[in-house]
Amino acid sequence: MDEELQAILQEFLAESGEALDQVENDLVALERDPHDLEALRRIFRAMHTIKGTCGFLGLARLERVAHAGEGLLARLRDGELAMTEEIASALLALVDAVRGMLAEVERTGTDGSDGHDELVALLGRLKEGGAAPREAPAEAGGGAAPREARTGAAAEEGSPAQAGASAEAAAAEAPAPPESAEAAPAAGTPPAARGSAEGHIRVDVALLDRLMNLVGELVLTRNQIQQFADEEEDGTFSRAVHRLDLITRELQQEFMKTRMQPVSNVWSKFPRVVRDLAREAGKRVRVEMEGKETELDRSLIEAIRDPLTHLVRNAVDHGIEAPEERRARGKPEEGLLRLSARHEGGHVVIEIEDDGGGLPTERIRRKAVERGLLSGEQAAAMGEQELAQLIFQPGFSTAEKVTKISGRGVGMDVVKTNIETYGGTIEVDSRAGRGTTVRIHLPLTLAIMPALVVACAGQRFAVPQASIAELIGLAGAGQGIEWLHGAPVYRLRGQLLPLAFLDRVLGLRERGEGGHIVVIRTERRAFGLVVDDVVASQEIVVKPLPRLLKGVHEFAGCTIMGDGRVVVILDVLGVAQRGGLVGEGAQHVVAMRAGPEEGPAVEAGAARWLVVDSTDGGRMALPLEEVVRLEELPREQIDRAGERLMARCRGQILPLAHIADLVEERRRRARAPRRLEEGDAAVPAIVCAGAGGEFAVLVEGVVDIVPAVPLKGPPTRGGVRGTAVVHDRVTEVVDTAWLAARMAEAGV
Repeated sequence: MDEELQAILQEFLAESGEALDQVENDLVALERDPHDLEALRRIFRAMHTIKGTCGFLGLARLERVAHAGEGLLARLRDGELAMTEEIASALLALVDAVRGMLAEVERTGTDGSDGHDELVALLGRLKEGGAAPREAPAEAGGGAAPREARTGAAAEEGSPAQAGASAEAAAAEAPAPPESAEAAPAAGTPPAARGSAEGHIRVDVALLDRLMNLVGELVLTRNQIQQFADEEEDGTFSRAVHRLDLITRELQQEFMKTRMQPVSNVWSKFPRVVRDLAREAGKRVRVEMEGKETELDRSLIEAIRDPLTHLVRNAVDHGIEAPEERRARGKPEEGLLRLSARHEGGHVVIEIEDDGGGLPTERIRRKAVERGLLSGEQAAAMGEQELAQLIFQPGFSTAEKVTKISGRGVGMDVVKTNIETYGGTIEVDSRAGRGTTVRIHLPLTLAIMPALVVACAGQRFAVPQASIAELIGLAGAGQGIEWLHGAPVYRLRGQLLPLAFLDRVLGLRERGEGGHIVVIRTERRAFGLVVDDVVASQEIVVKPLPRLLKGVHEFAGCTIMGDGRVVVILDVLGVAQRGGLVGEGAQHVVAMRAGPEEGPAVEAGAARWLVVDSTDGGRMALPLEEVVRLEELPREQIDRAGERLMARCRGQILPLAHIADLVEERRRRARAPRRLEEGDAAVPAIVCAGAGGEFAVLVEGVVDIVPAVPLKGPPTRGGVRGTAVVHDRVTEVVDTAWLAARMAEAGV
């Protein structure tokens, strides 16, 4: 085969593969909506183009198979047959057969020896029979059928060879070279699908990877030259370095675009996967996609393909119930699987959400105890979200029997490992009876990123700028940092920001001075990272961690600085987890609101009050020395035992009550306290110590921590020591001993 024909063949294979991906999605959509005429026309045009080009390239077997499918599609398009599940399955089998023959052409240069006689016979039988005829649809605009439709209908009546000749003739009519039949698609084909004729070329992926490595090395060299230029006072040299910086930056930005691909490249297979799995399991599942245009680095697209496929299969197999079960629960018989992607804070967030029955938390709890992962007491104290994380344990499965789809306990741990390998995170949010959402956070690219270089305890670290909200300079070493029951916090615009000292988190031998706070914002909360100094902001080339550091979750990678030093890139989520600020068992700090930043300083050892809004609309204060800690209790960790509320918290079961229910009501018409709503994701609570042990009270919100002030009025009711004016508002100072006694009474 000469080089010219080989080039045409390679172009044909690439374009046919893309066309088959679109055909597969259109067939699944057409099965759901048989009246989608535009999808049917796209399918026909794609198969017609493949068949015509096969005749030109001498691929007789492939041409015969494609012709059989085109004949059936022509009758569907003309309204002589109606789309049925049997026809859709046969056409999907046709797509698989054509794809397999194209793969054989790529490997051997021929279309193989398998003529797929049974499939051709099935397509022929469906073409002659099928459902009752329906009225032929009118063309858009009321005109005659398009040229490619007339050509296809005529070719349908002849032999495959005649059909191939017709396709060549149609191609010759188009303004394209006769030798490039595949470059002349049928009328109506989108410009983006017309290959090199419209300004697109195909480039070897390995070549792009090598060029990316060279761009990365250029960035490193640019950084080194910039550092050298900063030490010199040569104006000419500085201008040249500045020009180099501009060119390098522009080259990097433009080249990065060549690596970005839409997430739809991964999702395009899922409608077919869901359809086949649902049919096999006897279920009905609808797939919805949002944000298909969201772009990711090509290497990440390939890395998440298998994990996402596994999650989709799990959702169909485990999550979505059978039609009769959904009907019994008052749900539509057809389940919903929603895929969504969006950019958020320099990351890409991908969600796989189903409206099934949620994770079987009781079965997970039982399996965890059986496998020795948890003790009975630990398992009993865990909430739904904590139990959900156990599915990522190696070999963990709740399936009662092993099927060819699932049940072997292999998969979710691999999914988590694969995603974390590329700097991503995964979390599960399950709602009993309402469904499960799996949320994945991924970086946009793994190659080059902007970062803030900070210094701590004599060492340098890089923090990805995508996670940084702002920087705060402290007046002195540690000045402005407050301590709340041993937890460091910083008062930032009326809220208390929980802090983590980088030197303590990483266990550095030397102690830093703590002169700056790097404010990090994640999806769920914000926290501050205390460092000694901010060195520079620059673009860095991400290098993989050495093997010895692979298990250190606080590190995401490393880079080489301009002076040749290796600097570790911090994983901010890993740092937060290590510092106890996020994740299971985190030392949550409830955000303070409305407190003035310029409030009076609190002397060490002075009495302080914790000011809260009551759930009945009042303002109350509790002596801070009698408060154990502040919590944000997830709604699923609050249960009712008879008339009492109980909270599962940190391996304990705490009695729980609204603070307004504990103090005596003095009004003739009692104000109704705000009750827990189903939509509450988490509620603020104050954990106090009483004679009978710890207990928790629910509040509307935490306002501030203030110095204790003299009481202005006597007690107004039981449970209140007196009243004071705090922030220009009358505030009741609560007697926590009274609260503890009331909590101990039955029925509260």
